[in-house]
Amino acid sequence: MSGKSKPLSSCSCPELAAGQRVGAGGRGAAARLPQEESEAQGRGRRAHPSLGDPAIVKSPSDPKHYRYLMLQNGLCALLISDANNMDSVPSEESSEWEDNDETEIETDEDDDSGAEMDEDKENYEDDDNDGDDEEDPNNSDDMEMEELTEKEEAKKRSGTEKLSAAALCVAVGSFCDPEDLPGLAHFLEHMVFMGSLKYPDENGFDAFLKKHGGSDNASTDCERTVFHFDIQQKYFKEALDRWAQFFIHPLMIRDAIDREVEAVDSEYQLARPSDANRRELLLGSLARPGHPMKKFFWGNAETLKHEPKKSNTDIYTRLRDFWQHYYSAHYMNVVVQSKETLDTLEKWVKEIFSQIPNNGLPKPNFGHLTQPFDTPEFYKLYRVVPIRNVHSLSIAWGLPPQERHYRVKPLHYISWLVGHEGKGSVLSFLRKKFWALALYGGNGETGFEQNSTYSIFSISVTLTDEGYEHFYEVAHVVFQYLKMLQKRGPDKRIWEEIQKIEANEFYFQDQADPIDYVESLCENIHIFCKEDFLTGDQLLLEYKPEIIADVLNQLCPLRANLVLLSAASERKCHLTERWFGTQYSVEDIDKSWSDLWASDFQLNQDLHLPEENKYIATDFSLKASDWPDTEHPVKILSTHHGCVWYKKDNKFKIPKAYIRFHLISPLIQQSAKRDVRSLILEHGKWSMVDRYRRLMKGLYTESLSSFVKGFKSHLYVEGLVQGNFTSRESKDFLNYVVLKLQFLPLPHPCPVQFRVVDLPNTHLLCKVKTLNRGDANSEVTVYYQSGARSLREYTLMELLVMHMEEPCFNFLRTKQTLGYHVYPTCRNTSGILGFSVTVTTQATKNNSEFVDKKIEEFLLYFEGKMRLLTEKAFRTQVSALIHIKECEDSYLGEEVDRNWNEIMTQQYLFDRLAHEVEALRSVTKSDLVDWFQAHRGKERKALSIHVVGFGKQEGDSDVQQSLLGEIYQLTFLPPSSYMKNTSYIRDIRNFTLMLNLLPYHKILK
Repeated sequence: MSGKSKPLSSCSCPELAAGQRVGAGGRGAAARLPQEESEAQGRGRRAHPSLGDPAIVKSPSDPKHYRYLMLQNGLCALLISDANNMDSVPSEESSEWEDNDETEIETDEDDDSGAEMDEDKENYEDDDNDGDDEEDPNNSDDMEMEELTEKEEAKKRSGTEKLSAAALCVAVGSFCDPEDLPGLAHFLEHMVFMGSLKYPDENGFDAFLKKHGGSDNASTDCERTVFHFDIQQKYFKEALDRWAQFFIHPLMIRDAIDREVEAVDSEYQLARPSDANRRELLLGSLARPGHPMKKFFWGNAETLKHEPKKSNTDIYTRLRDFWQHYYSAHYMNVVVQSKETLDTLEKWVKEIFSQIPNNGLPKPNFGHLTQPFDTPEFYKLYRVVPIRNVHSLSIAWGLPPQERHYRVKPLHYISWLVGHEGKGSVLSFLRKKFWALALYGGNGETGFEQNSTYSIFSISVTLTDEGYEHFYEVAHVVFQYLKMLQKRGPDKRIWEEIQKIEANEFYFQDQADPIDYVESLCENIHIFCKEDFLTGDQLLLEYKPEIIADVLNQLCPLRANLVLLSAASERKCHLTERWFGTQYSVEDIDKSWSDLWASDFQLNQDLHLPEENKYIATDFSLKASDWPDTEHPVKILSTHHGCVWYKKDNKFKIPKAYIRFHLISPLIQQSAKRDVRSLILEHGKWSMVDRYRRLMKGLYTESLSSFVKGFKSHLYVEGLVQGNFTSRESKDFLNYVVLKLQFLPLPHPCPVQFRVVDLPNTHLLCKVKTLNRGDANSEVTVYYQSGARSLREYTLMELLVMHMEEPCFNFLRTKQTLGYHVYPTCRNTSGILGFSVTVTTQATKNNSEFVDKKIEEFLLYFEGKMRLLTEKAFRTQVSALIHIKECEDSYLGEEVDRNWNEIMTQQYLFDRLAHEVEALRSVTKSDLVDWFQAHRGKERKALSIHVVGFGKQEGDSDVQQSLLGEIYQLTFLPPSSYMKNTSYIRDIRNFTLMLNLLPYHKILK
């Protein structure tokens, strides 16, 4: 539910004459422009249609132009004209709506576009990234080659960097929830997207975006609700009009309420098995009575459906009342970014967004509710049973709101020091004691940690088993460090070092994806003064030691909240948090420690400030090229030990470079992927369960040393150097790696892919129980294997999934209300193609085989839709996909990622996108329809993977409240009556031994 949020500030939306732009002026200045332009001024503006606002400070590397204005209805707008490729900017006339029909493949179905979690981007993930790490039985955090492929394919498909984008932020969030309807603000964020008076189709906006290569999303936080979308520039104006109608006259039809409540409830169920969410809710419950942080923001079926029915509360009326009261123009900021001129964007924004009503009511204000955590309940020790089997200690302080100090950033300064890992740091000391693995300190800038009533500063330490036994000593070390900082006072040298690092990053910043950029900026407008819209969340602008010292002095032991997460506490935790079921206990801080912390305790001489940072960049010159300019990387050095690819940056011309090396060894079989499907398909892959059980048998120094020796004995090193380096330096990097590692060449080439099993021509089921005992969430994926295919067939698969996305979401989520996450995915498993449909549901509501059958119903429905596909709809989708693939890279790192993916997979097709575009231009509608039909025929190779939760629909009569499980092996289940005639897998290893392996395959032509 909660997206990234920032604190509120009194600097937002400077007072302007309605309908005017802000001119140059000092910080927070309300420099007014005259209502009417003179003739000379008009001529000047027409001569410079993208004349920006000089008062808005931007990075020297930022080519975009900005203009800020307030509409007659009080809505504030920031206009961004992207200066890149301005030669392609269409005139106002050519940007008028060119395609006013609804999408041909879906004209009579409904959908909802108001989900917070980024389903659109999930839909594009190419392989094995189907859900939250916490919910999968084979979770791995490793950045594997397959994941690099997924990342690259997701980037290819999303292509948001050159799309037009808009974001709107309403200065209202869950703090405004009525006491009797927890989650109403979040629910309204869902409901406003379900059709408008002007565009009544329930799924019309989502269908329009999908048709033209776009996406949308929304999030609700404590004091803000943010909506955003992107789309091809050609269709931006019409999309703006469709989108604005949700804030002008949303339908919020009655018969959609119960269906969308199920989506909210499913989202709540997905959020429950998250230690971060559970900690927030637990700490929120410790706030003073009457403070909105005590509310339940997520909402679920109980609060939004069952309880209202019991009390005869008309949820439809209450939704409309909430919208009329809080969705007012003068609460809103909108940010739009496109390649049009600023004058064109201003005309559009005034024409479209001036229709949003202004109710004239004062904005809700919670600034008077200060010090919500200054209570005896907060200053205690809470033992909590976590979801993950880890030990951690979190120390938190509730501080006065710090948003007004954004130019000084005291919390950033303190977190920089607390999080330092070098000599003299807290983590360095704790690691020497073998008490800690990691440490994080700071403020996350979510609405929970930063709002108009308080700011949270927290320090979280991941503990070893021994560290858990000494957690009070660990806390004492933290307090000793903070006391040292208090006695030393703020250090200007360190503050300036941080300032230089942030300034360097800002000066040479990469251009962000427009959809992410506008989302961030529409929140910034609520916080920062106009001149700081672009810099306020990045730069340290003023050194005021008294402000830093004031915050430091509040970080004292006796005002801290301690949360100890450990499975070892389960027997001591007899309390249960109402909404997320968190098991916890509460106790006073041990008296001996509280007495010590109340005294003038001794400092730890091993803790001190970091030494001067001698590595802050000062030379930003571009190196002279010693190699001919090339469009793609070239292999400049190849030996028996390895090779290096090189490309001098000749496009972005910035003093940045990337150096990456891949160490290839036959001893390394890639570690576990995140889902059971790849465990079945990819021969020789270790699952997370296998790895865990092996570690539990013991890992000894001797075996580790033996492995390191064996690993380093024979290697092949492949590298990429791209950016501001010479070819000579790049060769030296490879020679340096070879010299330092001292290895022998591989006797034979080592494949970097897995071989994939050839599935039989039937429908198989593999059903396993989730590893979190008591977790209700289930995930159902139906996968269709295609085989070793060509580039052309890969583009057909991409095109198929693009056509499938909107009707899949509409059928399975909006209509069938099966779950929150619903999406089709194009699969590339070690070069073997396929596609899948995934639904995340709950075992308390649906049996997984029932969901599987509904997916089959959808595919039958989609077959009919494909037969009716018009040539126009087909060509529109092809054009959208081509447009995405023809987008240029926005920044150097994006180009490097794409090139590195080719090297990691040893395919080296650096112009892959151009080949895919060429293939797309040749495909026909019948090619696509026949391609889908071939996968659905009698020779289909289908594999259903069910990872099922605990609930009555799966035969679990007594579901434990604890989500901590001692399940360290996969439990295979037989199918229920819904799929009783389906062959099912009882043992993955035995099953795959009976199957043939497909040859290694690379998609090259």
